[in-house]
Amino acid sequence: MEYKDTLNLPSTDFPMRGNLPKREPARLEAWHKAGLYQRMLELRASAPLFLLHDGPPYANGHIHAGHALNKVLKDIIIKYRSMAGYRAPYRPGWDCHGLPIELEVEKAIGRRAKLEMGIVEVRRKCRELAERFVGVQREEFQRLGVFGDWDSPYLTTDHAYEAAEAAEFGRMVAGGGLYRSRKPVSWCASCRTALAEAEVEYEDRGSTSVYVAFDIVGPSGPLDAIADRKPAIAIWTTTPWTLPANLAVALHPDLDYSVVESSAGQARPLVVASAMVEGLAEPLGLGRVLAGFKGRELEGMTARHPWLDRSSLVVVGDHVTLEAGTGCVHTAPGHGDDDFTVGRRYGLDVYAPVDDDGRFTDEVAEFAGRGVFESDPDIIALLDAKGRLLASEDIVHSYPHCWRCKDPVVFRATEQWFVSMDSGDLRRRALEGIDAVEWIPAWGRERIRGMIEARPDWCLSRQRSWGVPVLALHCAGCGEAFVSEELAARAADLFGREGSDLWFVDGELERLLPPGLSCPACGGTALDRDRDILDVWFDSGISFAAVTEADHGPDTVADLYLEGSDQHRGWFHSALLASTVTRGRPPYKAVLTHGFLLDGEGRKMSKSLGNVISPQDIVKRYGADILRLWVASEDYRDDVSLSEEILARLADSYRRVRNTARNALGNLRDFDPASDAVAAGDMVELDRWVLSELADFAARCGRAYDAYEFHVVYHALNNFCSVELSSLYYDIVKDRLYCSARASRERRSAQTAMYEIVRVLAGVIAPVMPFTAEEIWESIGPSTGTDSVLLTDFPAPPGEWSDASRTARWRRIWEIRQQVTRCLEEARKAGAIGHSLDACVKLAVGGEDAVVLAGVGADELATLFIVSQVELLEPGETVPEVEVAPAYGAKCSRCWNYHETVGEHADHPEACSRCYGVMAAMS
Repeated sequence: MEYKDTLNLPSTDFPMRGNLPKREPARLEAWHKAGLYQRMLELRASAPLFLLHDGPPYANGHIHAGHALNKVLKDIIIKYRSMAGYRAPYRPGWDCHGLPIELEVEKAIGRRAKLEMGIVEVRRKCRELAERFVGVQREEFQRLGVFGDWDSPYLTTDHAYEAAEAAEFGRMVAGGGLYRSRKPVSWCASCRTALAEAEVEYEDRGSTSVYVAFDIVGPSGPLDAIADRKPAIAIWTTTPWTLPANLAVALHPDLDYSVVESSAGQARPLVVASAMVEGLAEPLGLGRVLAGFKGRELEGMTARHPWLDRSSLVVVGDHVTLEAGTGCVHTAPGHGDDDFTVGRRYGLDVYAPVDDDGRFTDEVAEFAGRGVFESDPDIIALLDAKGRLLASEDIVHSYPHCWRCKDPVVFRATEQWFVSMDSGDLRRRALEGIDAVEWIPAWGRERIRGMIEARPDWCLSRQRSWGVPVLALHCAGCGEAFVSEELAARAADLFGREGSDLWFVDGELERLLPPGLSCPACGGTALDRDRDILDVWFDSGISFAAVTEADHGPDTVADLYLEGSDQHRGWFHSALLASTVTRGRPPYKAVLTHGFLLDGEGRKMSKSLGNVISPQDIVKRYGADILRLWVASEDYRDDVSLSEEILARLADSYRRVRNTARNALGNLRDFDPASDAVAAGDMVELDRWVLSELADFAARCGRAYDAYEFHVVYHALNNFCSVELSSLYYDIVKDRLYCSARASRERRSAQTAMYEIVRVLAGVIAPVMPFTAEEIWESIGPSTGTDSVLLTDFPAPPGEWSDASRTARWRRIWEIRQQVTRCLEEARKAGAIGHSLDACVKLAVGGEDAVVLAGVGADELATLFIVSQVELLEPGETVPEVEVAPAYGAKCSRCWNYHETVGEHADHPEACSRCYGVMAAMS
């Protein structure tokens, strides 16, 4: 008889190598055929609802790693919540309207062809492009193992969605906060449209700042005594191109101002804020202070435009600060939000002589037809020639740019539709709503509060083709532009059946007009459509109505919105405002944000740096479960790093988890839990300890999933597999599993523990690594009671597994074991022993340690220390004392332990008595 043939060696079909790129697609197909997502919902049909509402990605390209991060985070939550006992539907969506798609179409067919084609045909091509990439991204998201209603996603181009958007527009009209006005907005001259707050990015830009003199020509009040010296107000601006539109100079009413001698320009006295005199002394050649006064004392004075035959009114406003400049602010009501506000208070014209292409109109004779930014040098030269240039300097400053084309933005007044932030107390109600929401991380609350507190009115209109139309009419008789609740309701009905293209089809307006509708200003009935479209952030912002409420009822509020932190100024922002206007509350109970994607060196990923890693490449090389493990491993609330080194490290972590499962499965080949399981009270003490650790592990992971702290799950998983299992339990229990009698209580006890370990392990990792968890689950066999781990409850081990006193007792045993292990290693290095089984450990302990170790017993301690014998001695002066001596007896050829009984049995002279008994029973 070969001794190895008598051992209970592990055996399993669960492979050591995951080979995920090859196996995962087959698993996806099996899940699809089994309708697993629908079965998860059916299983929880009567359970409480947990609703994560999907923020729609933009349908204009392949997914990138940021998309993968976002979708996998959502999927982890959905799978966990389902296993935790919730009905957790997930309906993915796509944002399909907007400028990027329209520009792609324009690029493909040419701008001239687009103009000749007509708006309806352009919209058809845009729709085709969006639908193509919806299909591409859907397949890419599904390959990541993301579950959801992929057969019925929501698209912002769906007829039902566009109908809901028209209805929400009508509700805004009914609320009274919608108005049309000529106001300054962020305008992209390249894209020829107004931009939303979220579509403006701030980048450093070089420009020339100028100090300019505005001569005082009207009543001078406190300056009467020096009027003959022709004093001027000194302003500072970083945008010389806005000077043609100047209509005023603003001072702070409560700040102190001084009139100071100056050698700059035409050497006249200059008015500047008193606090700025010292800092301006050198650039403006300032000298003796001639007089002082409060800003309000100059209110109503008249200054002269630097080169145009036009007056500039001296006004006061609280927006004036001392952070930079002179304390006197150049004011062009058509080119700045604060300028507009103060200008409206003084009845100034909203003047912006710049066209849609960012060029000066004929009203600016010197620069007509020229781009505003390219005109800066000539404006500065003109100021110098007129003697109004006091100083200039080249600076680099943060300036708004278009998010799409990256060109600098022109802030200019145009006719647009707005939602008032203060009419109807929208701002106040939105701020109150923010305080009712849970923000994860908590700093998100202050971030969005600051944005809402400072934001201007919401510009809803865009001058493009691809989107849902602004449902407004223009009167041919008096030119009045107006909106109508009845018009929006009729449009919603027709859009639901035919789509919003109908608005742009010639000859269809009559069908859209409610009977008897007329101009509210003059009663005229010759009406035409507004040609603008709605802000795409309104498109996605009303998804709470088009999806959440449409699917689950009008009073439904999403439990969670989850997107990148940039969406505080994007989707979270627009959804909050849209819902507050029409519902009086936020559309979400909690908002969770993740950071931006960086490479291993902390740099932003970009093609130019060559540091982009695509999710498609990761899946092809490693498999989706490795990508998902990366998502879980990062504390995503900060910026997230991804690199080849990180992926290689995660692959090692994955192999550790896989081998942990394989080890357990290999030792369960002859175990039937129905007949072989040992009750917890009858198990070997070591096995009871590991069950206690297993219960603690599952509970920690459950709490971490509840708190959306998936990196805690990752670290707990790594530690449990590498420390409690691989370094301790698995190593110690091998002898009992391999060498004990197959059906002995000792072996069945260990197998019972192994069975529970692999079941809990599969359940805990299922939300993060569903492919691997399912493979483990299948390998456990029919005893699981269901064909998918995702159709089970998240592991909640019985309370009898946990025992605080046992945990404390074993903590001390492991501390003593560490000391023993160090002594064994020293003996090995000294050549006294080879393997630890060559040793007998003599251990002297006292006090509570003696009680703890006596309860375990010398034989069990030998197993725990992986030595052949342990002798417990009376303590000396140092406690505990450890002595390593050669094991006594002979080495058993079957179990490799040294034992005095080796040689006692003639038919098996190389076997110890334990092994002899096992073999005798087999024969």
